[in-house]
Amino acid sequence: MGRSANLPRGLVDRFRARGDVWPDDTGCTMLHVDMDAFYASVEIRDRPELARKPVVVGGTANRGVVASANYIAREFGVRSAMPTSHARRLAPHAVFVSPNFARYQEVSRGVMAIFRDITPLVEPLSLDEAFLDVSGALKRMRRTPAQIANLIREQVEQAHGITCSVGAAPTKFLAKLASGMCKPDGLMVVPRDEVLAFLHPLPVSALWGVGQRTAEHLDRVGLETVADVAATPLPRLRRLIGVALAEHLHALARGHDDRPVVPSTREKSIGAEETFEVDHFDRELLRRELLRLSERSAATLRARGLRGRTVSIKVRFSDFTTITRSKTLRVATDVTQEVYKTASTLLDEQVPAGAVRLIGVRIEQLVEGDDGEQLMFDAPERGWREAEQAADQARSRFGTAAIRPASLLNQGPARSGLNEPKPDRGDSASRPP
Repeated sequence: MGRSANLPRGLVDRFRARGDVWPDDTGCTMLHVDMDAFYASVEIRDRPELARKPVVVGGTANRGVVASANYIAREFGVRSAMPTSHARRLAPHAVFVSPNFARYQEVSRGVMAIFRDITPLVEPLSLDEAFLDVSGALKRMRRTPAQIANLIREQVEQAHGITCSVGAAPTKFLAKLASGMCKPDGLMVVPRDEVLAFLHPLPVSALWGVGQRTAEHLDRVGLETVADVAATPLPRLRRLIGVALAEHLHALARGHDDRPVVPSTREKSIGAEETFEVDHFDRELLRRELLRLSERSAATLRARGLRGRTVSIKVRFSDFTTITRSKTLRVATDVTQEVYKTASTLLDEQVPAGAVRLIGVRIEQLVEGDDGEQLMFDAPERGWREAEQAADQARSRFGTAAIRPASLLNQGPARSGLNEPKPDRGDSASRPP
């Protein structure tokens, strides 16, 4: 659900804060903070000449996908996860920018640090959004939940030059809905005593867990709004959509969501993959792309203080047949050269020849950064890691092309776009928490 798409007229205005005036925020200690068009906003911040132009971040060739689009581009119908070719047809005059994930990660770390200065109860959902439980900060900061939300918005903009939207509510689900409904650069409060007045006019698609097919099915049986779902006897709802989903939606529709903020959720894997503009047989080219992916994946591990024991590759052929191959190392690593050599060996020894459409690298069995001694193939671990950390810093400051492996120099990317683990999702208020 977009900012105000399909919303009853006046609902957004009723609950959205105006300056320092907002509805009663007593008990609204769950915050959901969401950066506005995050990747695009970082690019525009760094290139102010783009400020009044439609900007699309993502794969820049026909097989690429949109990772983020600013609000000007969205006026032409451009959305995240849309094929780049479609986005170009909708907005041929837009500026298309390749993503700089090292920069986005750097900004994300700074934003999350602002959150953690306010409360230790921060649950990141991705680079650009998080839940915060500020119940413990109210007395210490002598502020109300909405005042804390406003402070967060001010600090993020002052420190990083981008904006965010915040929903404040009694539950996580309501806070997430509210942040999506007040975009961009907004604050919305769902008062504890007005939860049903906020929820019930919304379309049934606003409920987390209702996709397009479920929404169409519910609409066919006359359940069009959240109020309709709340009023439906649970036994009938179970017959219509199954026991688990019925109980889940029935609870949400009545404003019930007792999930706490969980501050430490360990990631299970880190990786990236590329879809080529044209299919490739050339193994040397495939190895160069594996090096590029290994470099970016290992840099992400280092940025997040993680190492991984299992390296896997994914190969999709021209007929869409997809295979994965993996190898578990003796000890965990975050070193590009080790990840690459393992991935390259898997390609050479376990992947048959053929026209390749997509290739990917993934690192699994993650552990905290210094948990164990690293195994290196043919160079001292200390030298490789220090060199790669210095390269990380240079790329973060000057862009991804600042320092690259020699074998990637003067090699134009053969791919249409890099698919990273977590793209900017387009500010959808109904996506799962």
